[in-house]
Amino acid sequence: MLADLAEVEVKGNGAAVTGTRKHRVYLVDDHPVFRHGIAKLVNSEEDLTVCGEAGTAAAALDGLRQTEADVAILDVSLAGTNGIELSKQIRAEHPKMPLLVVSMHDEALYALRALRAGAQGYVMKREGTTHLLTAIRKVLAGEVWVSPRFSEQLLYQAARVPGPQEKSPLDALTDREMEVLQLLGLGQSTRKIAEELHLSPKTIETHRLHIKEKLGFKQSSELVFFAVNWVSNQTG
Repeated sequence: MLADLAEVEVKGNGAAVTGTRKHRVYLVDDHPVFRHGIAKLVNSEEDLTVCGEAGTAAAALDGLRQTEADVAILDVSLAGTNGIELSKQIRAEHPKMPLLVVSMHDEALYALRALRAGAQGYVMKREGTTHLLTAIRKVLAGEVWVSPRFSEQLLYQAARVPGPQEKSPLDALTDREMEVLQLLGLGQSTRKIAEELHLSPKTIETHRLHIKEKLGFKQSSELVFFAVNWVSNQTG
């Protein structure tokens, strides 16, 4: 699992090196231990090297202005601006830079949003390290990377004839509201969600109110019931 990166000895996977210049990777994650593990993995590869790190969206934008990166790896859960919104901001300033989103959240919840925001790939942290290295090289080559399972879902959706009745009310939610809804569906309290997203409980309560209004619920209990069932259906 990617979450175990900081605890294991990482070795190169024997990938062939096609040139003398290493591809420069910029890391954005608010957990220093996880960043250290990713850096160790990347730097163990003959064709990859970490050129910078950041723990917040603001630091990432500043860092990417000061260094030449070939690809940026972004976590979804960041303090303030989340990784999907950060993708949009990086895409505006660096239109040709490949972006790879790495997250603990199931790709059924966020992968499509990440791709729409400008990312070229999405990898869940529970995947093996080989998947991450493959994803990095795929997006560097100009390709899109998602898991084979989610790729099949995308093909199925593309093959269907869309109708107005198929539009989901969840489309009205912002990326941050989707994140709050997902954590709410996992049974987390407002305080726990605030800690997870590095926001104040008051801000989370505001997000919950907006979500409830957008989804047409009158009672908070209705929202919680919906969130739990929605997460269960998405990840089950």
